[in-house]
Formats: sequence, structure tokens, C-alpha cells
Amino acid sequence: MSGLLAISAGDPAGIGPEIIGKSWQARDEHGLTPFFAIGDPRAFAGVWSGPIAVIDTPSDAPAHFATALPVLPVIDSGVVVPGQPDLDGARCALQALEMGVGLARAGTACAIVTGPISKIQLQKVGFNFPGQTEFIAEACGVARQNVAMLLAGPSLRVVPITVHIGIAQVPAALSIDLIVNRARAAAKGMARNFGIESPRLAISGLNPHAGEQGSMGSEEAEIIIPAIDQLRAEGFDVAGPLPADTMFHAAARARYDVALCQYHDQALIPVKALHFDDAVNMTLGLPIVRTSPDHGTAFDIAGKDRASPSSMIAAIRMASAAWQHRKTYEG
Repeated sequence: MSGLLAISAGDPAGIGPEIIGKSWQARDEHGLTPFFAIGDPRAFAGVWSGPIAVIDTPSDAPAHFATALPVLPVIDSGVVVPGQPDLDGARCALQALEMGVGLARAGTACAIVTGPISKIQLQKVGFNFPGQTEFIAEACGVARQNVAMLLAGPSLRVVPITVHIGIAQVPAALSIDLIVNRARAAAKGMARNFGIESPRLAISGLNPHAGEQGSMGSEEAEIIIPAIDQLRAEGFDVAGPLPADTMFHAAARARYDVALCQYHDQALIPVKALHFDDAVNMTLGLPIVRTSPDHGTAFDIAGKDRASPSSMIAAIRMASAAWQHRKTYEG
């Protein structure tokens, strides 16, 4: 397998093409591994003035990377207007995603970095998944409960145990098996993708003060502590349940390698507060390496040359490093 990265451009009317182009411009400054984009070349040309090389196959990319951004074209997305998503653009984004996953699974690309999509637009063209993570898991033949979404910045890694559900639904969604599966995926992901052989896991409580011995809720005693006991019996290094309000200061973060949090905002607020510009979304539990910038399509600033490539650059760097770690882990 080559060390060539594939980047699906996401919605052509969003900031994906712009931040990919800007990442290519910063390739030498950040020591980025060679990559190629998958998408509509016109979407790049409309928001970025840099050089583009339209390629026929991924194998053409290395010859162009030093002088132009290689772009592997997909279906015509029609007239692309930055900030104005449409169904043609959604079809283009979906085909780019499908192609990128296929190339990563085949070993033609060492990893896939996924650009931001519009879930609303994709659902209109038959995309029946909560997000790209679930689509990629199914494409790789992995059950959804066996993958985990990791958000990672330079000083904090977090895994939300429940993700895109309302806060009122969280207690009923939690289970011992779910927490154990997420923790197993997180621990293996630390070893495979980050080279941490014996990762330290920290698991939050659900309720204030981690339930305060049952006075603020029973989920800790009934679900979270039994899950932690099972994980410890399996040999994992686990701390918890910990009060979420004391888990994320500097001294606390030094005591674990990854934090597992019971719901979306409990995990994402601290990582975005610390690393808003350079956090990365990585999917753990897949046979391929997948990362993405930790932000959306930002249609409101698309085409205005205001999008920062920092998170995309970090996603490219993390994907490349994870691929290198996996080569060592898998021998």
C-alpha cells in the first residue's frame, strides 16, 4: 500500500474545496504526505486560485503533487454556487465519499480524509445514515456499535458514548454493553492509530458529581460502574466514573490518554474549547484509517476566502501518522 491519502471534498458548495486547496498550499510548511482530492474540479477552481491537475487515476497524483493539487473528478455537480447547496452537489459529495472509501479499502489510498457534507441534502438523494461515520462503517462491514467517534486535539482525546440524540434520550440509550464496546474500540484505537500500547481510559459519569452516590441519579450504579468493572476484569486500565466538571483541566488530562463521555456535548464542549481550530474527527474500529476536520460545511462563509484549513491540515497529518502506526501495530 502506498502512503497516498484520498480526500473526499464533501459538499461542493461548502468550504471543503477551499480548505483542501489551502492545505495543499501549506503542504511544505506542515510536511504533509502526498494526497489527492476527489470531487468536482470546478468547485475548487471557483473558490481557490491555486493550480489544479485533473487526474485519471490515483496513481497519477504523485507526479503532480509538487506543482498542483491533484483532483480525481466525479459526476458533474452542475453549476456550483458557494454557500448554496443543491441536489447535484449532494450526489457529487456522495459519489466522492463512496469512491474514497473504496480506494482506501482496496489499498490504493492509505487512508481517507472526509470533507464536510450536508446531511440534509444527502438525505434528499437517498443517504439513509446519521452521518459519514455510519456510512463508512457499513461500507467496511463493521457493526455501528463496534465503531467509535474520536475527537482529538493536541492535548485531549474524547469519545462520546452516545452521539447524535437528544439529551432526554441519553439515559435510555446507555447500556453496559454500549459503554464496554465503545471502550474496547477506544483502547484498540489508541494502540493501532496512536502507538499507545497500554492506554489509560477515563469514563465520565452521566449525572452531576457522577451521581453523588445515587442522590443525583442511578445510572452510575446501575450501568456505568458495572461496565467499568467488566472492562477492568478484561484487563483495561480504566478510571471512573468521574465527575465531568473536573475531568478536563490540565492536571486531570495528564492522567488519561482518552476520555469516554456519556453524551455528545459532554465530550465535544471541552475538546472544542481547547482545540476549536485544530481538532480532528477519527473513526475508531474500522479496517481503514478515516479522519475528518471537526467542523461542518460552513455555507455562510463558503467562497469568501475566510475558511481556515487548520483542522483539515490536522486531519491529514493524523491520518498519515495513524497509517504509520498501523503498519507497526499490524507488523
